[in-house]
Amino acid sequence: MIRILIADDENLIRAALTQLLELEDDITVVAQAGTGRAALDQARALAVTDGLDVAVLDLQMPEPDGIAVATELVLLDIHTIIVTSHGRPGHLKRALAAGVRGFLPKTTEAARLAEVIRLVADGGRYVDPQLAAEAIGAGDSPLTPREADCLELAADGVSIEDIAARVHLSPGTVRNYLSSAITKLGTANRHDACAKAVRMGWI
Repeated sequence: MIRILIADDENLIRAALTQLLELEDDITVVAQAGTGRAALDQARALAVTDGLDVAVLDLQMPEPDGIAVATELVLLDIHTIIVTSHGRPGHLKRALAAGVRGFLPKTTEAARLAEVIRLVADGGRYVDPQLAAEAIGAGDSPLTPREADCLELAADGVSIEDIAARVHLSPGTVRNYLSSAITKLGTANRHDACAKAVRMGWI
Protein backbone atom coordinates (compact mmCIF):
# COMPACT_ATOMS: atom_id res chain seq x y z
CA MET A 1 0.00 0.00 0.00
CA ILE A 2 1.34 3.44 -0.99
CA ARG A 3 0.90 5.89 1.87
CA ILE A 4 0.47 9.51 0.78
CA LEU A 5 0.02 12.99 2.19
CA ILE A 6 -1.99 15.61 0.32
CA ALA A 7 -1.23 19.28 0.99
CA ASP A 8 -3.28 22.05 -0.60
CA ASP A 9 -4.65 25.25 0.90
CA GLU A 10 -7.91 24.89 -1.05
CA ASN A 11 -10.19 22.68 1.01
CA LEU A 12 -12.35 21.49 -1.88
CA ILE A 13 -9.39 20.44 -4.00
CA ARG A 14 -7.74 18.66 -1.08
CA ALA A 15 -10.94 16.80 -0.22
CA ALA A 16 -11.64 15.89 -3.84
CA LEU A 17 -8.13 14.53 -4.38
CA THR A 18 -8.41 12.50 -1.21
CA GLN A 19 -11.74 10.96 -2.22
CA LEU A 20 -10.59 10.14 -5.75
CA LEU A 21 -7.28 8.61 -4.70
CA GLU A 22 -8.91 6.55 -1.96
CA LEU A 23 -10.76 4.72 -4.75
CA GLU A 24 -7.43 3.18 -5.80
CA ASP A 25 -6.77 -0.25 -4.27
CA ASP A 26 -3.07 0.37 -3.65
CA ILE A 27 -3.12 4.01 -2.45
CA THR A 28 -4.20 5.36 0.91
CA VAL A 29 -4.25 8.98 2.09
CA VAL A 30 -2.81 8.98 5.60
CA ALA A 31 -2.60 12.75 6.12
CA GLN A 32 -3.89 16.07 4.80
CA ALA A 33 -2.60 19.60 5.30
CA GLY A 34 -3.70 23.09 4.36
CA THR A 35 -0.34 24.83 4.81
CA GLY A 36 3.29 24.04 4.15
CA ARG A 37 4.04 24.10 7.87
CA ALA A 38 1.29 21.58 8.64
CA ALA A 39 2.53 19.36 5.80
CA LEU A 40 6.05 19.36 7.22
CA ASP A 41 4.85 18.63 10.75
CA GLN A 42 2.69 15.71 9.65
CA ALA A 43 5.32 14.29 7.31
CA ARG A 44 7.97 14.38 10.03
CA ALA A 45 5.66 12.66 12.49
CA LEU A 46 4.73 9.94 9.98
CA ALA A 47 8.36 9.43 8.97
CA VAL A 48 9.21 8.19 12.45
CA THR A 49 6.00 6.21 13.09
CA ASP A 50 3.91 4.56 10.37
CA GLY A 51 5.88 5.84 7.38
CA LEU A 52 5.04 8.04 4.40
CA ASP A 53 5.87 7.21 0.79
CA VAL A 54 4.73 10.17 -1.30
CA ALA A 55 3.64 13.75 -0.61
CA VAL A 56 1.37 15.43 -3.19
CA LEU A 57 1.93 19.16 -2.75
CA ASP A 58 0.31 22.31 -4.09
CA LEU A 59 2.94 24.73 -5.41
CA GLN A 60 1.57 27.93 -3.90
CA MET A 61 0.79 27.08 -0.31
CA PRO A 62 1.29 29.46 2.58
CA GLU A 63 3.98 28.98 5.22
CA PRO A 64 6.08 27.77 3.18
CA ASP A 65 5.34 26.92 -0.47
CA GLY A 66 5.35 23.46 -2.02
CA ILE A 67 8.92 23.59 -3.32
CA ALA A 68 10.27 24.61 0.09
CA VAL A 69 8.33 21.74 1.68
CA ALA A 70 9.67 19.31 -0.93
CA THR A 71 13.24 20.41 -0.16
CA GLU A 72 12.75 19.35 3.46
CA LEU A 73 10.94 16.10 2.65
CA VAL A 74 13.76 14.92 0.39
CA LEU A 75 15.94 14.81 3.50
CA LEU A 76 13.41 12.43 5.07
CA ASP A 77 13.49 10.16 1.99
CA ILE A 78 9.89 11.06 1.15
CA HIS A 79 9.20 11.41 -2.57
CA THR A 80 7.26 14.48 -3.67
CA ILE A 81 4.91 15.47 -6.47
CA ILE A 82 3.90 19.06 -7.23
CA VAL A 83 0.37 19.52 -8.58
CA THR A 84 -0.23 23.12 -9.60
CA SER A 85 -2.29 25.57 -11.60
CA HIS A 86 0.89 27.69 -11.96
CA GLY A 87 3.11 25.47 -14.10
CA ARG A 88 5.58 28.14 -15.18
CA PRO A 89 9.05 27.30 -16.50
CA GLY A 90 10.93 28.77 -13.55
CA HIS A 91 8.75 26.89 -11.06
CA LEU A 92 9.40 23.59 -12.80
CA LYS A 93 13.16 24.12 -12.82
CA ARG A 94 13.19 25.11 -9.14
CA ALA A 95 11.10 22.07 -8.27
CA LEU A 96 13.39 19.65 -10.09
CA ALA A 97 16.44 21.26 -8.48
CA ALA A 98 14.80 20.73 -5.07
CA GLY A 99 14.41 17.00 -5.73
CA VAL A 100 10.72 16.93 -6.72
CA ARG A 101 10.00 13.72 -8.65
CA GLY A 102 6.68 14.65 -10.24
CA PHE A 103 5.31 17.90 -11.65
CA LEU A 104 1.73 18.03 -12.97
CA PRO A 105 -0.94 20.63 -13.78
CA LYS A 106 -4.16 20.53 -11.75
CA THR A 107 -6.00 19.71 -14.97
CA THR A 108 -4.51 16.20 -14.78
CA GLU A 109 -7.09 13.41 -14.45
CA ALA A 110 -7.18 11.51 -11.15
CA ALA A 111 -6.31 8.21 -12.86
CA ARG A 112 -3.18 9.78 -14.36
CA LEU A 113 -2.18 11.23 -10.99
CA ALA A 114 -2.55 7.78 -9.45
CA GLU A 115 -0.23 6.37 -12.14
CA VAL A 116 2.35 9.05 -11.40
CA ILE A 117 2.11 8.37 -7.65
CA ARG A 118 2.89 4.71 -8.32
CA LEU A 119 5.80 5.64 -10.59
CA VAL A 120 7.25 8.07 -8.06
CA ALA A 121 6.77 5.64 -5.18
CA ASP A 122 8.87 3.16 -7.16
CA GLY A 123 11.65 5.73 -7.54
CA GLY A 124 10.71 7.07 -10.96
CA ARG A 125 10.13 10.61 -12.20
CA TYR A 126 7.44 12.27 -14.28
CA VAL A 127 7.05 15.78 -15.68
CA ASP A 128 4.04 16.80 -17.72
CA PRO A 129 5.31 16.90 -21.35
CA GLN A 130 3.81 20.30 -22.18
CA LEU A 131 5.27 21.91 -19.07
CA ALA A 132 8.64 20.35 -19.83
CA ALA A 133 8.59 21.71 -23.40
CA GLU A 134 7.71 25.20 -22.16
CA ALA A 135 10.53 25.11 -19.61
CA ILE A 136 13.07 24.06 -22.22
CA GLY A 137 11.91 26.78 -24.60
CA ALA A 138 12.02 29.49 -21.94
CA GLY A 139 15.64 28.90 -20.96
CA ASP A 140 17.14 29.79 -17.59
CA SER A 141 16.41 32.94 -15.63
CA PRO A 142 18.81 35.76 -16.56
CA LEU A 143 18.43 37.30 -13.11
CA THR A 144 21.01 37.06 -10.37
CA PRO A 145 19.70 36.03 -6.93
CA ARG A 146 19.96 39.64 -5.70
CA GLU A 147 18.12 41.00 -8.75
CA ALA A 148 15.40 38.40 -8.27
CA ASP A 149 15.06 39.26 -4.56
CA CYS A 150 14.68 42.97 -5.27
CA LEU A 151 12.28 42.39 -8.14
CA GLU A 152 10.14 40.03 -6.08
CA LEU A 153 9.74 42.66 -3.38
CA ALA A 154 9.05 45.31 -6.01
CA ALA A 155 6.25 43.10 -7.36
CA ASP A 156 4.45 43.59 -4.05
CA GLY A 157 4.55 47.37 -4.50
CA VAL A 158 7.22 47.92 -1.85
CA SER A 159 9.12 51.20 -2.06
CA ILE A 160 12.83 51.35 -2.88
CA GLU A 161 13.62 52.35 0.69
CA ASP A 162 11.65 49.44 2.15
CA ILE A 163 13.25 46.97 -0.28
CA ALA A 164 16.67 48.29 0.73
CA ALA A 165 15.86 47.78 4.41
CA ARG A 166 14.61 44.24 3.85
CA VAL A 167 17.58 43.05 1.78
CA HIS A 168 20.13 45.06 3.80
CA LEU A 169 21.36 47.16 0.87
CA SER A 170 21.47 50.87 0.13
CA PRO A 171 18.60 52.38 -1.90
CA GLY A 172 21.09 53.18 -4.68
CA THR A 173 22.19 49.57 -4.91
CA VAL A 174 18.57 48.41 -5.03
CA ARG A 175 17.90 50.85 -7.90
CA ASN A 176 20.91 49.42 -9.74
CA TYR A 177 19.67 45.86 -9.29
CA LEU A 178 16.19 46.79 -10.49
CA SER A 179 17.60 48.68 -13.47
CA SER A 180 19.73 45.68 -14.38
CA ALA A 181 16.73 43.36 -14.11
CA ILE A 182 14.65 45.65 -16.35
CA THR A 183 17.43 45.62 -18.96
CA LYS A 184 17.90 41.86 -18.84
CA LEU A 185 14.19 41.21 -19.21
CA GLY A 186 13.84 43.72 -22.03
CA THR A 187 11.03 45.64 -20.38
CA ALA A 188 10.23 49.33 -20.09
CA ASN A 189 9.96 49.61 -16.31
CA ARG A 190 10.03 47.61 -13.09
CA HIS A 191 6.26 46.97 -13.21
CA ASP A 192 6.61 45.23 -16.57
CA ALA A 193 9.77 43.46 -15.39
CA CYS A 194 7.94 42.12 -12.35
CA ALA A 195 5.04 40.94 -14.50
CA LYS A 196 7.35 39.11 -16.92
CA ALA A 197 9.40 37.52 -14.15
CA VAL A 198 6.24 36.29 -12.40
CA ARG A 199 4.84 34.97 -15.68
CA MET A 200 8.00 32.98 -16.29
CA GLY A 201 8.19 31.72 -12.72
CA TRP A 202 11.52 33.42 -12.11
CA ILE A 203 10.30 35.16 -8.95
